Amino acid sequence: MAVLLLRLSAPLQAWGTENSKFEIRKTGREPSKSGIVGLLAAALGIRRNEPEKLRELNALRIGVRIDRAGKLLRDFHMAHAEKTSYLTERYYLSDAVFLVGLEGERELLERIEFALSHPVFPLFLGRRSCPPTLPIVLDDIKEDGLIKVLRTYPTLDDSSRMKYNMTAHIYADYSEDDEQNSDADEPRVIGREARRDLAVSFDPRCRKHTYRTVAAYESVNKAEKDTDAAEHDAFAELEDADVSFENQA
Repeated sequence: MAVLLLRLSAPLQAWGTENSKFEIRKTGREPSKSGIVGLLAAALGIRRNEPEKLRELNALRIGVRIDRAGKLLRDFHMAHAEKTSYLTERYYLSDAVFLVGLEGERELLERIEFALSHPVFPLFLGRRSCPPTLPIVLDDIKEDGLIKVLRTYPTLDDSSRMKYNMTAHIYADYSEDDEQNSDADEPRVIGREARRDLAVSFDPRCRKHTYRTVAAYESVNKAEKDTDAAEHDAFAELEDADVSFENQA
């Protein structure tokens, strides 16, 4: 199997949960599988009424590394119906950055890689009001295991705040192989849970999701990859500059 890496970053992201509907629209703290599959489907030109075309995307093993968790933002909207108006709450992740790995057959990953650079439909991170920043695709397709790639890839958090947040959490589709892995360099599975975020159909007339098992892995120490990173000093450029009023005339 091969792995394609994506960078999901935007001023705002919103990854719907199974309790996200009606007046309160919540967001997960990391990208959901249905949200990622929806992003790929939009890039490939798969329409909402073509659920059979989602199967090969759902078969991908997907993992997420949280490089910058961002902050939870609550927004209020007035929704207007025919006879009444009501207040809705929508939650977003602000200033978050995620490393996403797609593990599958190289041929499919190559199609996805091209489509994300030449999307058929507009791309967004969970909601249409959340377009992604570029680039989305990182580097070339890698011939290695999903968890190993997520663990070893350099951090995407290039802010000076990274030194205060030295770990990155990894979540991925559960694989029994990870439980049996004896490699000391591979992070161990530390927990599992069922999540209802596997999209069977995006068709508004019969929208359907089912469950998958998600594994949490030991946190990655990002400091190992950032020891040479220099903290940005905004005043360093002014040290040798002459900013006297005489030179401004």
